[in-house]
Amino acid sequence: MTEKPVVLLAEQLSPATVDALGPDFEIRQTDGSDRDQLLTAITDVDAILVRSATQVDAEAIGAASKLKVIARAGVGLDNVDIKAATVAGVMVVNAPTSNIISAAELTVGHILGLARNISAADASMKAGEWKRAEYSGTELYEKTIGIIGLGRIGALVAERLRAFGTDIIAYDPFVTSVRASQLGAQLVDLDELLERSDFVTIHMPRTPDTMGMLNAESFKKMKNTACVVNVARGGLIDEADLDVALRAGEIAGAAVDVFVKEPAKNVPFVGLKNVVATPHLGASTTEAQEKAGIAVARSVRLALEGDLVPDAVNIAGGSIDKDVRPGVPLAEKLGRILTALSKDEALTRVEVKVAGEIATKDVTSLKLSALKGVFTDVVSDKVSYVNAPVIAEQRGVKVDLETTAETEYFRNETIVTGTLSTGENIVVGGTVTGPKHILKLTNINGYDFETPITDYMLVLEYEDRPGMIAAMGTLLGTASINIAGMQVSRDENTNRAVSVLALDSAAPAEVIESIKKVVSASRAAHINLAD
Repeated sequence: MTEKPVVLLAEQLSPATVDALGPDFEIRQTDGSDRDQLLTAITDVDAILVRSATQVDAEAIGAASKLKVIARAGVGLDNVDIKAATVAGVMVVNAPTSNIISAAELTVGHILGLARNISAADASMKAGEWKRAEYSGTELYEKTIGIIGLGRIGALVAERLRAFGTDIIAYDPFVTSVRASQLGAQLVDLDELLERSDFVTIHMPRTPDTMGMLNAESFKKMKNTACVVNVARGGLIDEADLDVALRAGEIAGAAVDVFVKEPAKNVPFVGLKNVVATPHLGASTTEAQEKAGIAVARSVRLALEGDLVPDAVNIAGGSIDKDVRPGVPLAEKLGRILTALSKDEALTRVEVKVAGEIATKDVTSLKLSALKGVFTDVVSDKVSYVNAPVIAEQRGVKVDLETTAETEYFRNETIVTGTLSTGENIVVGGTVTGPKHILKLTNINGYDFETPITDYMLVLEYEDRPGMIAAMGTLLGTASINIAGMQVSRDENTNRAVSVLALDSAAPAEVIESIKKVVSASRAAHINLAD
């Protein structure tokens, strides 16, 4: 009799989670927050299901000789070492859509709480006071709500706030005006949003570019009667600057559910009367937790049965042809490079072209991977192989897949073309070479290359003239950034060139800006694929 695969529940999960797994698995339970228990229990299991209290790090993964899947019943993956799991060949899955309604509703709740001083008035009543005049509030009707980030949660917030008769404006460089209009929102630039809004709510991914996105400069542009809300990611609002702005009366209030360090302790502004603070409750609803448990249970079933796992965050998994599989990470990186080159312009169309020997096989996974890469750095939620097409549809991005057996230089080549809202096309091509499956960049907007894709790259397009390469090297060297490799492709007819520089580390934005100015670059993109 064949032994059943073993699934370890490391935290308390809903009964629906176990029901979704079904009878084909041996279910074990342990206390994942107890390190010794975890390391003992994980040794011979095929899958582990966790929430946020269990740390599945390199040590735990190393102790699990049979582990195939780590499933996080939620969105965040801060407690899972994804790199260590990938190296060990362990799939990591989460439930990317489980909490979007809960997070949107909490956002609306915080906006209402700020408008009507609900928390402060409640605290006053509990203290035996009756101060009606002090806690007089304001209606949302005809107020202007500024939404930074019109992804899935931002869109749900917009949908709900329309019912209050609000004027909704939004900033999202990766959303078209048509899509914003469908959501009842007017697209504006960030400065205008800050200046006009009565309430500002932010729903952006946490990246080096968005950390501290709302800061001292932002608060000075806002009305002194305006409030800010962050239910998305800790650090999107500079906490020190927020404290100063609140105490100085530059803004009227804030509601914060997420913090730079959690559990959050001794955060100065939390004690202010005009602040509503909650302990990361965005996904803390019965419904969200049940959805998350059921979703990851289904993913575990698929993974252990060898099927395609839509919500895998590190590998595609599933029934992908062995000749196609090496192209999965390539397509995803090409998508991320395309986004970096788009200069913050919204996409209206993405075409994935697969050429060569693998074109006769099922290459749908390459289209999904490219889409995953396109949206990875621009939406606040974790992008997976299943939700990437949904995100594209929500944003009005058309997606096409083309295959051809004909290639000019390589056995196989994947080319991703993005059409911007301006009508301009961005083209990025790549290939996989050798037994070690080296990922290489082969084309950028018609300029030919054959250069390895690295964690940190700088792409520049400029008029080719003497001294350009020396100028780049000097500025990077002055910033103590080493150039690991470089390749230049020229167009003799236009005397223009594109340089791709592989860097040993990330380059600060001010260094990139200096290089762009010195070489008069028409396009400059710093590409960080390390995360």
